Amino acid sequence: MAEHPAYPVGLRLTGRRVVVLGGGQVAQRRLPALIAAGADIRLVSPAATPSVEAMADAGEIAWERRPYAEGDLADAWYALIATGDTAANNAASAEAERHRVWCVRSDDADRATAWTPATGHSEGVTVAVLTTDARHRDPRHTAAVRDAVVEGLRDGTLVAPHRRTRTPGVALVGGGPGDPDLITVRGRRLLAEADVVIADRLGPRDLLAELPPHVEVIDAAKIPYGRFMAQEAINNALIEHAKQGKAVVRLKGGDPFVFGRGMEEAQALAEAGIACTVVPGISSSISVPGAVGIPVTHRGVAHEFTVVSGHVAPDDERSLVDWPSLAKLTGTLVILMGVDKIGRIAETLVAHGRSPDTPVALVQEGTTAAQRRVDATLASVADVVVAEEVRPPAVVVIGAVVAVGPHGTV
Repeated sequence: MAEHPAYPVGLRLTGRRVVVLGGGQVAQRRLPALIAAGADIRLVSPAATPSVEAMADAGEIAWERRPYAEGDLADAWYALIATGDTAANNAASAEAERHRVWCVRSDDADRATAWTPATGHSEGVTVAVLTTDARHRDPRHTAAVRDAVVEGLRDGTLVAPHRRTRTPGVALVGGGPGDPDLITVRGRRLLAEADVVIADRLGPRDLLAELPPHVEVIDAAKIPYGRFMAQEAINNALIEHAKQGKAVVRLKGGDPFVFGRGMEEAQALAEAGIACTVVPGISSSISVPGAVGIPVTHRGVAHEFTVVSGHVAPDDERSLVDWPSLAKLTGTLVILMGVDKIGRIAETLVAHGRSPDTPVALVQEGTTAAQRRVDATLASVADVVVAEEVRPPAVVVIGAVVAVGPHGTV
């Protein structure tokens, strides 16, 4: 007689008794999902792993420190049998059958009445994969299918259109330092679902080529400004498209709130009554130094790092940076948007106490195929920038950490 495939179903276990027999690695893997489902969990086991014991100590499960006994499954809705005692497992399976309790067995799936699917989650959707042919059950293949589907949903390569009306709004998405693989999973998914993308020059440009043909891509640098300031024009474009009922993504380089003027856009949207979602991004202040082997902190070398905008020179009256105080710090100084002002910055730091021999690294086009690193000192950096033709975008790292790693001597 041919075996029928399992019938897939989602169990709603909130407040319902679930019995877990055995406190080993299987229970450790399965318990978090049962806890998340709101189940009333009763663990029966003489011993448990430290992680399972911590769940009991936190009150997430009730643990009875003893072996399985007849009657343990009488009030259960669902049971997970995962002890190392085959006789006890067989007895528990028989009890589950008598009480009509759906039962999973870790040691013998063929004698169980239920199987645990390989599951994953993506933005409110649970993906559960079961092998339909019991004769060719391969947990690794099942898990691989699950992983492929979840990853596709997360990064937007597997697009599932929303059939219900979406709430119009804007997502301020931090695209990371430049490498398209360094955008967050949520950011990539929102890009895939967008109707309109308004992109910065420093955003991960390669991601735009992956967008479906119907997506309108707007270069923020080319929005007609007219009588508006550039930022006001961008704000107005975000509001206008969102009010048309479109899902809008504002794709920014790095993180929206690290010298990205993201809060100005969020405030403008709030004033216009437009829903706004902020998706943090990996800031170039940390990721770009890391990409060339520079840690912004290192034990025994630097216990702090400071991120500064260098778009305004130290002697400019518009500067909000306390450069004399920064010169007195012993940690790492990371300067964004400061390549063309680095000469005056270096002079100011030295004038207020930093050693002229302090190592400096300039990382141009960090994390991209055009990435390059140029090393100097505070005394030489102005000349080195000219000689090496260092151009924006580039991150400047100042401090002893520059000498740590493959390029350094510490």
